[in-house]
Formats: sequence, structure tokens, C-alpha cells
Amino acid sequence: MVLLQGDGDWAAGDQDQKQNQDQKQNQDSDPDPVVSSSALWSRRCFTWEEIAQRSGRGPPPQDRWLVIDRKVYDISHFYKRHPGGARLLSSHAGQDVTDAFVAFHVDKLLVNKYLKPLLIGELAPDQPSIEPTKNKMLVKDFRELRASVEKMGLLKPNKLFFFLHLAHILLLDTAAWLVLFYFGTSLMPFIVSLVMLSTSQVQASWLQHDLGHLSVFKKTKWNHLLHKFVMCHLIGASAKWWTLLHSRHHAKPNCFQKDPDIDMHPFLFTLGKKFSVELGIKKKKYMPYNHQHKYFFITLPPLLFPTYFHCHTFYIAYTKRYWVDLAWMLTFYIRFFFTYGSLLEIKSLLAYYFIFRMLESSWFVWVSQMNHIPMDIYYDKNLDWVSTQLQATCNVEQSLFNDWFTGHLNFQIEHHLFPTMPRHNYWKVAPLVKSLCAKHGIEYQCKPLLTAFADIVHSLKNSGELWLDAYLHK
Repeated sequence: MVLLQGDGDWAAGDQDQKQNQDQKQNQDSDPDPVVSSSALWSRRCFTWEEIAQRSGRGPPPQDRWLVIDRKVYDISHFYKRHPGGARLLSSHAGQDVTDAFVAFHVDKLLVNKYLKPLLIGELAPDQPSIEPTKNKMLVKDFRELRASVEKMGLLKPNKLFFFLHLAHILLLDTAAWLVLFYFGTSLMPFIVSLVMLSTSQVQASWLQHDLGHLSVFKKTKWNHLLHKFVMCHLIGASAKWWTLLHSRHHAKPNCFQKDPDIDMHPFLFTLGKKFSVELGIKKKKYMPYNHQHKYFFITLPPLLFPTYFHCHTFYIAYTKRYWVDLAWMLTFYIRFFFTYGSLLEIKSLLAYYFIFRMLESSWFVWVSQMNHIPMDIYYDKNLDWVSTQLQATCNVEQSLFNDWFTGHLNFQIEHHLFPTMPRHNYWKVAPLVKSLCAKHGIEYQCKPLLTAFADIVHSLKNSGELWLDAYLHK
């Protein structure tokens, strides 16, 4: 087996050459290369310490390995071709990813075809199935819970629910234009139309979120197809761009340099208690962080969509050559400027577009950040799946309004534990998750909606004060 220089007895090149010769002889003598490969890796055993060294960091060769169900896979080259993005897979290098693998992949048979050529061995018999940094009993209980969830049918979507949701999005989208068409473009119809279109856009963003998580249809291809329609045509952004960012967020939520949702630290905000103190001690000051709870209101909520997201989605789609996404996105802008351009003058049209994007952005930011910014933010600790998600997420109380307003992201804990679960089933699994947390002494946070919004500001204020104290006195 190929190890980093200085790693034990297997570092010598003659061992690699001998194994390559053995593998070639087996392939020549056995017409089934899969059997030959299986015979080879079954004789190769590794320790957790050896696997942890293959995280892609340090001097070359920067190998990347990971473990699924005690089997060891070499992703050193494959991670760049991973459909979910290279950084997503690379963020798990050197770790066990069994629960993350199960959580993200719907079609296990298809994925296993890609895994077979990457298989290089398994854990040594004396090695535990769970890494030392993870809670063995919690892992065991969660896997039993997931098996129960599958038996209960909670991962199966209700197509009528999503059809009605799409219908109300299309009705609002159409009504926004009809208001201006029938009642003119004076101030009141202009405002009513803006509210309708902003609501349609936000609700479409919740639906594309469902489709991106493959939770609307059983077949992956149908989720992908409708995802392009909703995200690219109805919203005007790249579906693949969203998948690249959001998958990384779910894999390592609130983990610095692994979760893109907290990339605003430290250039715009300082996030998390530990990071804020660390930044202050280093005398880093990119912004007046002690005032960040004030400038938050005029930066992130209103400007995330009309500025950063607009530029970033086109940049990624173009540089990565997502031509299909770009074509779909173009249909949104043709439809919008043709339909609304026939009713509004150019200045009013641009103002209308920018304002509805600001309203959409504000709604989205408050909902998406209420579950994460107030929670623990730090480096990846390689904890078990449940602990990783619970430390970074919290819930908001259930009500018909809260469910609709947040796209069921008020059940953020359940969504993160079961990312492919249809959102209409979150409330059913929530009591089971609460029981699991209570058994293992894990805090299960659930707040009123307005309290969750206020906690965003409170956490930013607290982080800013911690930074200032460390900056001045440490």
C-alpha cells in the first residue's frame, strides 16, 4: 500500500511494485477483474491512524482515503470528478463517512459501481468500526433510528404535496404580472406585484431546495430535471452551482473552510466565540466587528441575492461550463424582461427587478441564518454524524405559518440528519430525534420564530464584543 514518506514498513517502493505485479498476474489468470481486485484488497488491512494521515494535507504525495462500512477507498484522483464537487469529498478525506454516505446517496447500487474501482482494503480486524473521536453508542442508536425511519416510509415523498406547492408558486408568479397588466403601474399595484413576485421567488427557492436534495421524486433524474426548471427558469440561478455549495454545507455545517455558508468570516463578519477571540488575539481587523450586529441589517439580508449571488452563480456556471444551466437561466431573463418590459419603462423595470431581489434576499437570509449563526462555529472536529449536525443546527417552533414561511426549514435538525427526507415528514420524525438526543444528553434547541431572528443579532453582537476585548486586551 502506498503511504506517505516515512510511514512504516510499507513505504518501500519494491513492495508497491510487487503488489502491482501480483495484481497483474491475478488479472491475467482470472477473466473477472472484479474478483481479482476483491482478492487483492481483502489481504490489505489498515489502521485508523494510517487512514487519518491520508487527508490530502501535508507534503506530497497528498493521498486522500476514506472509510465506508469498514472498507477503505482511495479517492486521491476520483474526488476531482465527484458529482457533488471536489471540495465536498475532499473535506471527508482521512475519515469515516459511512453515515454521510448513507444520508446523501439515494441510489446505492449506482454509487457502488463508482466505489468498486476505488476499493483498496479494509480496516484491520483489531480496529474498531467507529473512529475514536466519535460516540460509538450514539452512532449505533442513530443507525437503528434511520432503519426505523426507512421502514416507516418517511423517506417516501407525497407528490400531491409538492404539486400543490409548485402550483401556488406559478399562480403567484402569474398574478404578479397580471396585477400590473390590469391595474396599471401606479404605486399600489407596483407594491402588490413586488410582494407577490418576491413571495413566489422565495417559495420557489424552498422547492428547488427540496429538488436539490432529491426528496420530491424517487428517481434522481426527475429531481434533477425539475430542479433545473425551478432553479434556472423560475429563479434565474444555476442548479449545479447551488448543489456544489449546499452539499458542502450539509456535509460539514459551521466548519470553517469546509462550509461555504460561513465564508463571510472573517472578511465581513467574525463568527463564533472561539474564532472571534482567536481573530482578536491575532490583531486582525478587516471590519469594525464590534458594530457588525448593526451593519448586518444593511449588508447581508438585502444585498446577498442582488449582488454576490448574481455574480457568483454566473461565474461558476461559466467557468465550469454548465452550458445547460446557463441556457435555462437565459430563459428566465428573456421571460422577465419581455413580460415586465412591456409594462414598465426601463428605469422602473430595473428598480422593480432590484427591489424584488432585495426582498427575496432578506427573507431568505433571515430564515437560513436563524438556524446556524447562533450555533457553534469552529474547525472540523471529525465528530459523529449526529453530533456534527446538532452542534450546528437548531429548530424553530412548528405552525402552519412557520412551515410555509421557512419552507419547513424550521425543522433544521431533522433536515440535516435526514437530508433526502421529504419535508412534509419532518414533524413525524422529530419526536424520535428528540428521544435520541435526550438519551445521549445532547441539547435539542427549539425556539419561537422571532426569538430565532433575534438570536442572529445577539450572536453577532456577542462575537463582536469578544473580538474587541481580545483585540484590545490580549
